[in-house]
Amino acid sequence: MFRNILVHIPSERPVRPVIDVAVALAIARRSHLDAVAIGYESMSAAGMIVEGGGAAAAAVMGAEQERAQERANAAIAVFEIEAKLAKIAYGTRTFAAIPAEAGRTIGSLARLYDMTIVLQPEPSKASYDNEIPLQILFNSGGPMLVVPYIHKGPLDAQHVGIAWDGSRLAARAVRDAMPFLMGAKAVTVIAVNEEAGEASSDHLVAYLGRRGIAARVQRLKADRGDVQGAILSVAAESNMGLLVMGGYGHSRLQERILGGVTRSMFDCMTVPVLMSH
Repeated sequence: MFRNILVHIPSERPVRPVIDVAVALAIARRSHLDAVAIGYESMSAAGMIVEGGGAAAAAVMGAEQERAQERANAAIAVFEIEAKLAKIAYGTRTFAAIPAEAGRTIGSLARLYDMTIVLQPEPSKASYDNEIPLQILFNSGGPMLVVPYIHKGPLDAQHVGIAWDGSRLAARAVRDAMPFLMGAKAVTVIAVNEEAGEASSDHLVAYLGRRGIAARVQRLKADRGDVQGAILSVAAESNMGLLVMGGYGHSRLQERILGGVTRSMFDCMTVPVLMSH
């Protein structure tokens, strides 16, 4: 029931969207909320230790670590002010790291939480904060709530949409989102280019009904390259406040690569999206 939630507080990007959503959820669900912020060390500074060595290089690296830690501390301080005002149970953690280490660390950290809240990546603005959601999605083993960087205020989960294709990942996302689905006033199953099968949208509606969740189906046809656009159009027209979907991806040469619809949703989401991988 989302009793333990983790939120990643960006150190290089706006923090308000994720703080507002995370604190409001902690209040509504009486959850413990932990916040983590990472200060990213310059790769060029790290390279000086390897290439140059010596006391001078070590001093440069030490100064870089200190600056990175200060950035993380500044970000977490904004969260802590809001958490104290809200009188929620919370904890904080900050650390400085090179980007590769930061991703591995937070991916492991997120495994012991019911859900992790992150800010939508913004490719047009270069930041290592953009890489953190992918690390959490692929490595946490749990649901991740992605908050659009244009979002304002708390999460409105009164009307929840489910992007359903009958896959294992979609089913995982539905189960992970059950606390939201059970509390929603309306649930819409969005089926794009659906084919008949044992895990059809009608079967999903029946499954949800046995859980006491009344859902309806909206079936759509869309070109392969515009599935994400069709889903977001339905969400906007129906005033949905939350989308639920599987987070598709695969590993190639040790790099995590998102599937087409998932990548498009990361790039263009207009409402918060709960993803599971």
